[in-house]
Amino acid sequence: MAFYKVDMSVQHTIKINLTGGVVSAGDLYEILVIAEKAGATNIYFGTRQQLYFHIDDSLLNDMNYNMLGAEIAYELGVEEYPNIVSSYVADTIFNTEGWLKEGVYKDIFDLFTHQPKLKINIADSGQSFVPFFTGNLNFISSGVSNYWYLYVRFPKTNQVCCWPALVYSDDIPEVSKVIEGLIYSNKTKFYDKAVIDEQLFFNMLKPLMSHEQAITHPLNLPEFFLPYYEGFNKYGSNKYWLGIYRRNECFELSFLKDVCMLCLQTRVGQLYITPWKSILIKSIDNTDRQYWGSLLNKYRLNVRHAANELNWQVEDQCPEGLALKRQLVREFEEADMRTYRLCFAIKTQPRTGLFGSVILKKQTGEHWEIMYTRDFNPNSKDFVVYKKRVPKAEIIKHLEELCRIYYSFYADNELKTGNDHSHTEDTGEPVKQKTVHQCINCLSVYDETYGDNENGISPGIAFSDVLNYSCPVCGSSKAYFEEKKWA
Repeated sequence: MAFYKVDMSVQHTIKINLTGGVVSAGDLYEILVIAEKAGATNIYFGTRQQLYFHIDDSLLNDMNYNMLGAEIAYELGVEEYPNIVSSYVADTIFNTEGWLKEGVYKDIFDLFTHQPKLKINIADSGQSFVPFFTGNLNFISSGVSNYWYLYVRFPKTNQVCCWPALVYSDDIPEVSKVIEGLIYSNKTKFYDKAVIDEQLFFNMLKPLMSHEQAITHPLNLPEFFLPYYEGFNKYGSNKYWLGIYRRNECFELSFLKDVCMLCLQTRVGQLYITPWKSILIKSIDNTDRQYWGSLLNKYRLNVRHAANELNWQVEDQCPEGLALKRQLVREFEEADMRTYRLCFAIKTQPRTGLFGSVILKKQTGEHWEIMYTRDFNPNSKDFVVYKKRVPKAEIIKHLEELCRIYYSFYADNELKTGNDHSHTEDTGEPVKQKTVHQCINCLSVYDETYGDNENGISPGIAFSDVLNYSCPVCGSSKAYFEEKKWA
């Protein structure tokens, strides 16, 4: 690793990839000591399970020397080599079935001999804690032991295709290297293009592949559910895991050093970084739980935040996005909003690949675009525009409306599958319902109580009295609206 030239006018951001989101307590402690010597006081984690810290330029060369001595690879203010994301963090606590276990993950990680430039996700199909399709190469476990589906999302696009065969576990690193070489040597065909010829890609890749197995069953992913990932939680016969989230995405370096030392003292070998910028410690013995409680007390850490604060994705090192998230979370609390089974993403930059069923995307000035994914599935890349040019002060109003739309959609789906939850209050009397009209293409709702300002329709106008109506979001005509009953 070469020495970096010091720029005396800036502070530097250091990024270290923690492969698969797992790091030994000893290795993390070594990183923290080097960061501390370089003047860092806080540590941050990213949505791709990587680690960040900031140092003054005057200490950069000393830090570089220490990193070289410890053989720790890092990047300085760039993101040329994205981290490999994995669902290893969810193993045994959010998913206990299937053939994909600790040893398989580790074997795959150890076989990587190159630093990937493409984003790689390695995910268990039985969990929904770690996103499946936020990578360029998305390996998802199949029902056949040691074989994986491969979904390719071409760089700087939302175009996703499924490789028409399963990939063997030991071949994942080499397959990743081969595909990366193919894409980068043919950037005019497969990189940052509006439309990509998938069949051409398959034809060029086919001669380079080996150990394939035919796909006999299509990929079947679980319905999205974000487990509560904070606090002490029991699993197995006599083990606990501890999840720690920080509202400001900032972990005190001294706290993490104490975490590493306690791991070593209690024979906990590894720590796990989640895509939600939190940390998990597994395999805590019941007899050692008191020591972890004391550590949380020492740093006065809360490990029971509201669920509607934990289901957000914000770009890494983004103060603007984080500030908006904190504002909206406060407004969610004041409105007592239900966000169960939803997750939200805030994008201030294009093509950040965040994971969410509802997406806030910054437009020019202080305006925002609100989108959601088809069927509110956060693993979908099929986006529906809900509202454009929304002032920041009005975002919460539209999110409340979109949440109501989602729960209407969700309740309808439950009824279709026979999960009929009757609309009754504690008195046993039916809840009074009203009729609204919903666009079947984008799920926008016309509610006569509010009218439609964008179409110049005043509150109180019945849908039947509106002539030549068109959806303000997708432009569909009145014929594409269906009656819905809302409580």
